[in-house]
Amino acid sequence: MRHVTLVEIFTHPIAQKYLTRSGVAHAVSVAYHAFRLSVQHNVNPDLATKAALLHDIGHYEWYTNGQWDYEKYRQNDIHAIKGAERAHKLLIRLGEEPQAAKEIALAILLHTDSYLPEGTIQQRPLQKVVKLADEADEEPGGKHHYREMEYNLAVKKIKELDKKVLELLHSNQFKQLG
Repeated sequence: MRHVTLVEIFTHPIAQKYLTRSGVAHAVSVAYHAFRLSVQHNVNPDLATKAALLHDIGHYEWYTNGQWDYEKYRQNDIHAIKGAERAHKLLIRLGEEPQAAKEIALAILLHTDSYLPEGTIQQRPLQKVVKLADEADEEPGGKHHYREMEYNLAVKKIKELDKKVLELLHSNQFKQLG
């Protein structure tokens, strides 16, 4: 059973504040990639699309002399840490089941290793799906964060994705996840 929909998350003022900062078009695209990848990796599509939608809400705007400074961002950013906390708080506030909120927050925390010391981390399937979905939409120099999408189109796409998730959860393939 789904406690919170993607539309409820997307339209919440807190989500809007941070999704606008990190790129609505990127967030929506990554959510769609996560849906597709969740099927391939047999991961709960509800958790995957929520984590993907919110994966960058921890972004801080790194500027030097009024210009986006990609290198400063790469060297100093901890957006996954901040984003995991923001997402968890938002999801709990919206009424998400606490264990689901935790899994989503962990997937956001581990969607990138840019803030970690050298080495690899062992990711669980949901975390891997979110990482792969994000990578599928990346553009050099962080340009994926600056693609634009009108609010009404984004809501329409999120509603369509909500419907796809619900259909998949009700199918026999994911009956055990609902």
